[in-house]
Amino acid sequence: MSRLVLTRALMAQLRTDLLANEQETYSILFGRSVDVSGRLARIIVREAITPPNDAYTERTRTRVQLRPEFIAEIAQRARRTCEAIIFTHTHPFPLNEFSSTDDEGENVLADFLKQRAPESRHASLLITSEAMIARELGCNRPLNVFGIGSDIIRGKANFSNIFQARYDRQIRAFGESGQRILESMRVGIVGLGGTGSIVLQQLTHLGVRDFLLIDPDTVEETNLNRLIGATASDVGSSKVSVAEAYARNINPMVTIDARQDSVLRATVARTLADTDFTFCCTDSHGSRAVLNQVAYQYLLPMIDMGVVIATHNNIISHVAGRVQMFAPELACLTCSNLLDAEQVRRDLLTDFERQADPYIPGHHEPAPATISLNSTVASLAITMFLNSSLGIPGNPRFLLYNGISGVIRPAFCESHPSCIVCSKSGALARGDEWPLPARQC
Repeated sequence: MSRLVLTRALMAQLRTDLLANEQETYSILFGRSVDVSGRLARIIVREAITPPNDAYTERTRTRVQLRPEFIAEIAQRARRTCEAIIFTHTHPFPLNEFSSTDDEGENVLADFLKQRAPESRHASLLITSEAMIARELGCNRPLNVFGIGSDIIRGKANFSNIFQARYDRQIRAFGESGQRILESMRVGIVGLGGTGSIVLQQLTHLGVRDFLLIDPDTVEETNLNRLIGATASDVGSSKVSVAEAYARNINPMVTIDARQDSVLRATVARTLADTDFTFCCTDSHGSRAVLNQVAYQYLLPMIDMGVVIATHNNIISHVAGRVQMFAPELACLTCSNLLDAEQVRRDLLTDFERQADPYIPGHHEPAPATISLNSTVASLAITMFLNSSLGIPGNPRFLLYNGISGVIRPAFCESHPSCIVCSKSGALARGDEWPLPARQC
């Protein structure tokens, strides 16, 4: 299902401000609609405005209507800026669904906007004391509503009621509602190597049934010590095809979109907008830089992880892991100073540009890697995912693991107020308004 996403802070503000009024009340939200493969993937809310009192022609406890002149003004802005409009109103009475009056008014608005602002998909959002529900304007196609932050808030619990005995023990931990959430999610995994294959394994066992898998590489013999699901016969096969086959062995009912491609290409990275949550399991600074911005630009909650085994004179000096969530309220990789600008530059070069670059050494030394360290870090990432998505107790959204001392500790980094990636003055919630820092192909 398509999504309407806004920051968790804006969601809370809208509920507080609008429901404080005993009359039906409007708010106008502006954002960006994002189509992927010809269908609406998400509408990203960036700004909310409150109509003045004189913008209403009628306003009671059970009915509300905006002046045509006011609607014409916001339509003119949407046309000029290619923004999506989300008409938001309340029901200060016990009706957690759109009314027939809502249907009639939306049909008129939809016809009007098809003429005045046809470049974007528009929506309506209903806020009640119990739920937030949304749909594309002028039709009955529902939109899942998400408030994105360190925790993911859903506007309404509306899931299938299909359970299998295999999930009994985890339902006892996080309840039927938690299982329904997992079964309703579409999860992206970028990088299906050492950590990514483990993430896929655990999510499939948990009951996630819809995946977007992205990795450009094929299986090599040196991968077999840590690549879950791969055997010697898979050498030369794409990592995404091996991952898909393994997931289907766990659960034949899974839906998998497997793409042997690179997120260093903007057109590929943008397809992640059609997921509810994504895991960054890559090992390059360039791909991390791209995904870092995708998370904030498209309000897509994401967890990044990294592992390192450092040696000196054939003696292990460091064994470490990092798990970090990207979402509004949380610092990005730029704020955390975890990206190497020179490495990002090199990763984003084309093959031709790389051959011509005199500053790139010709030999790449593979890094040490073990399945045990990958499994530890991947498991921390999955637990953090459950914390943020299901409400399972657990507050840290940035963890550091020291494999030598055996210590896992939470870390904290403040977002810079003018960060180009995660601040309101930067890429936050801009959708397709800004190009991604990737190869534009």
